[in-house]
Amino acid sequence: MSATSQTDKLVRMANQIAAFFRSYPEQEAVAGIHKHLVAFWTPRMRDRLAEYAPQAGDRLDPLVVAAIASTSDDPGPIRPATYDPHLLGAGASDAG
Repeated sequence: MSATSQTDKLVRMANQIAAFFRSYPEQEAVAGIHKHLVAFWTPRMRDRLAEYAPQAGDRLDPLVVAAIASTSDDPGPIRPATYDPHLLGAGASDAG
């Protein structure tokens, strides 16, 4: 197993996302990072990163810190059934 912790990996990935959005205006960058985290990271991954953020210091990009603090209710482009199997088939038509 790697010497790198799970938290280290999350920090590295989050910082890579921030690097992608670095050229955007700050507000758009924060929104883009937030949407990406919501769409493609599990709630557990986001929670772990949010718990670590206060002690991260300069290890975590400031854009990521702002995105974590963002309170958007936007669920992102991923359908709920993708991350919650209990919702599989919800809203599907019976017409056949």
